[in-house]
This record gives sequence, structure tokens and C-alpha cells, in this order.
Amino acid sequence: MRRYSTKYSSPIGEILLLSDGENLCGISFDSQKRDVDSIENDDLEIFKKVIGWLDDYFDGKNPKINFNLKASGTDFRMKVWKLLSQIPYGETVTYGEIASMISPTMSAQAVGGAVGANLIAIVIPCHRVMGKDNKLTGYAAGLDKKIELLKIENGDDFEY
Repeated sequence: MRRYSTKYSSPIGEILLLSDGENLCGISFDSQKRDVDSIENDDLEIFKKVIGWLDDYFDGKNPKINFNLKASGTDFRMKVWKLLSQIPYGETVTYGEIASMISPTMSAQAVGGAVGANLIAIVIPCHRVMGKDNKLTGYAAGLDKKIELLKIENGDDFEY
């Protein structure tokens, strides 16, 4: 599949956007160093929509998604990512809470693996997932980015 990319300069670092030409397939911070073969193309309509969405998001708004996403992963990962997408703006849940939504015997660690494999950061809000007792835990782009994203949604007085 042909992939296209463009860069977005956010207030918390450079972001790489990936698309198949019609759908958003990836958002990652440069700190994640994802090695993706793509053709740079700043003129795609999908990128214009995503950049507008990101501009609104980083301005502290809760923008509605007005573009298509194309996440690819196992059935389990897709189920977890769907649950991530249902976490309201400005709220957090724990890995354990997501696990219990899937099955009473599901492990929080399995959910953590799926959350960490999310390739569409921010839009599929993996930054809204916390560890046990709402402790701040891992984020593929770094905890500093996770904190900043949570502050954008909750205000500078966000406590972790």
C-alpha cells in the first residue's frame, strides 16, 4: 500500500502524519522514531483536515473528527482502540478499567500492549489511559508528551 506523509509542528513537538491518500493511518511524534516508507505530500485533503483538527485540539478545543481513520491491527487491538475512542475529552480511565470492559478475566497488561501499539496518537486518545490507582504510566512518545496532552484537555492545573 502506498503511504503519504507530512509533518505538523505542534506546541509539544514535531508530529508525523501518515495517510493512504484518503484515510488517516498514523500520527506519531518524532520522538517515537517510527520507520515508515512514505512519499511526502503536503497537499492531500486528508492532511488539511487533520491539521485543522490538530490546530483546534492544541488550542484547547474539543474538535469533532471530520476525517476517516484507518487503523490496522488484530481484532483485540481494534477492540481496545475502539474503547479508547470512547473515552471522553478531558477524562481518563485505567488499563484495568478497559480490561474489565472487554472481559472479567482480561489482564491490564494485555490492554497495555494494545494501547502501546496504537498508531494514531491523539485522535485515538491513548494518552487518556492511566495505570493502577490513576498513576501516570507509559506513553510511546514519552511521559512528558502525555502530561502536556492531558494538560491541554484539563487545564494547566492537571494533577498527576
